[in-house]
Amino acid sequence: MDTPSASFAPLVPGMLGMVLVGSSVSVSHALVDAPLFTAQAVRYAAATAILLLLARLAGTRPVRPRGREWLWLAGLAVTGLVLFNVAVVRGVAHAEPAVIAVAVASVPVVLGVLGPLLERRAPSRRVLVAAPVVVAGAVLVEGTGRTDAAGVAWAALALGCEAAFTLLAVPVLGRHTPWGVSVHASWLGAVLFAVLGVTREGPTAAGELTRAQWAAVGYLALLVTAVAFVLWYSTVRTVGAGRAGLLTGIAPLAAAAAGTATGTGVPGPSVWLGIAVVIGGLAGGLRASRAHRAGDSVDAAPRTAPSPTPARSR
Repeated sequence: MDTPSASFAPLVPGMLGMVLVGSSVSVSHALVDAPLFTAQAVRYAAATAILLLLARLAGTRPVRPRGREWLWLAGLAVTGLVLFNVAVVRGVAHAEPAVIAVAVASVPVVLGVLGPLLERRAPSRRVLVAAPVVVAGAVLVEGTGRTDAAGVAWAALALGCEAAFTLLAVPVLGRHTPWGVSVHASWLGAVLFAVLGVTREGPTAAGELTRAQWAAVGYLALLVTAVAFVLWYSTVRTVGAGRAGLLTGIAPLAAAAAGTATGTGVPGPSVWLGIAVVIGGLAGGLRASRAHRAGDSVDAAPRTAPSPTPARSR
């Protein structure tokens, strides 16, 4: 894995990725009545094809996993893709959507602690202080809601799966790069969802998708999976999971903005306050320390030296 960087530029891909994830909320509403597993299988199969094409255009080629890498990648697909979607769908049957959203928005705290440990580094004090601030702002943006014990359990599972999507990629990002991890996670997710779709919804369930639902699946496959995955893992690889985790606070902001743009209403005062809190938490947690800035200036030459194998194939 690359040494985490304190500069702002490596954060931009992750920020854009979270904007895409947040903006997908309104698009996902089109799939409420669609066969869940089949729609997701189509989404990840299409995303795999798109990723392979984009990777080829970018001049990179995913390598085959070996040994324990299969466990990390399969675990990522099972938790971060399959179980996460199931937890969200089942969770909203027992809790208001805001409860699930708030649980998922708590991921910066988990990544701030566990991410650096997987990277064999000490957690950043700055990130640990900023993470609860970002979570608090996300809670204000998303609001709270009613739930029962089952809803709390599903929300906790959604949180764990959301964190696993990043944490389980950390050990394999060095060899597989963001492109490889995204490709392998997508095709594994497609296979798992296809099995669930055939057994639970039937082999002809894809024929039930409407034109609007096909359009939603296409949007999710291209932007929220193929593009957003690579952008997110690029930032995780460069700055570390803990610091990148703060960027997940951008997703609810993007969701609120998308809701306003699609005519669901102008955000209320609590949402605006939450946006301000999230921005403040991000500014504090992502701001480079003096030591890091000094290190950047000293190490500038080695970082910009040409290499036959770029850290990011773009």
